[in-house]
Amino acid sequence: MIIPVELKKEMLKAARNYLAYKLGIVDTRPVLSENPVYEEKTGIFVTLNKNSNLRGCIGHIVGYLPLKESLFEMAEAAAFSDPRFPPLQKDELKDITLEISILSDLLPVDSMEKIIPGKHGVVLKHGYHQAVFLPQVATEQGWDRDEMLANLSLKAGLHPSAYKEKNTEFYVFTADVFSEKDYYE
Repeated sequence: MIIPVELKKEMLKAARNYLAYKLGIVDTRPVLSENPVYEEKTGIFVTLNKNSNLRGCIGHIVGYLPLKESLFEMAEAAAFSDPRFPPLQKDELKDITLEISILSDLLPVDSMEKIIPGKHGVVLKHGYHQAVFLPQVATEQGWDRDEMLANLSLKAGLHPSAYKEKNTEFYVFTADVFSEKDYYE
């Protein structure tokens, strides 16, 4: 899905204003404009960074709600429900930079050699264990494919070489990633 710049800016502003609304800073819940893009059911992640450090990231790999609903749901979850962090506080919002990732459909890959770090987001499945990295994670961490997959194995609660085992499955996706720093800094 191609998302025009004006809609990306609107989504970033709406997500920020929604967090301000949930924190009690403003009284009005934001509303997105009428656009067919917002009716699409697509995977989405919302990432919060504070002083260039991760502060929350939650999303859906596969879309089951229209984007106009999942944007707000994931913004709220990233701010208040990421188990790695305490809930976002009112005084932190000014220091937060929002990033939104709109995901393509998942595609199975039959060989880890087909996974391109920085281009592909990856879902690793191994028995009942599963983990996902967005495409930008490998680039941000400076990881090659093996480092990325070893860390993804650890994230899934497995040993770091689990990705090399025969019964490990991989799915890849791409993402349209945009951030407030792209437009407002």
